[in-house]
Amino acid sequence: MRIKMLSLVAAAAMLAGCGMLPGQQAGGGEEKQSASQTKTKADEPTTAPAPTEVQPMATATEEQPAAATEELSAIASRKVAHDGSGLRIDITGLKRQGKIATLTWTVNNVDTDNGDWYVGAKLGAATLDFTVGGVTLIDPVNGRRYRVARNGTGEDAKCVCSRVNERIKSGESLEMYAVYGAPPADVTKVNIEFPDLGVFTDVPIS
Repeated sequence: MRIKMLSLVAAAAMLAGCGMLPGQQAGGGEEKQSASQTKTKADEPTTAPAPTEVQPMATATEEQPAAATEELSAIASRKVAHDGSGLRIDITGLKRQGKIATLTWTVNNVDTDNGDWYVGAKLGAATLDFTVGGVTLIDPVNGRRYRVARNGTGEDAKCVCSRVNERIKSGESLEMYAVYGAPPADVTKVNIEFPDLGVFTDVPIS
């Protein structure tokens, strides 16, 4: 009996010891994982500063849904017809921030008869580019064209700009943005070219 009792006690002690170790190891692993995630989040603003600077602008414009507010804030505006739809493009800002310049604009579907206007790849830099990467700034003084900035140099580098693959319904609008390398400080106005939608001339840089 004593031998059996000793065997049971020893077995129970071994099981208890085995149950503690995985719990301790799992707890330590979770702490390291959360610490590494915290470091990664802390490093994000330094590795990709441009998107973080643009995001607050996107949030701010979303808080101004009224069409009247958009019209008042436009620094340049024009109406165009495309794919049977009547559109109005309002440029709401072109701001220089150190070595970058951020362009913001709104495409309004003002056509009451022909329904939706599909953005798709119309403002992209390639056939299947569902971004606004084809919108460029032109410095008429120095004869230079500025293309949308990208987050790398490889083929997979993504533009620092809006991604659009949707339809703008009649009476509605869609806000967009793009980031560029800033023109020289003495350049105070540029032309803005929108694929298929024309060119705005003498748009001021603030």
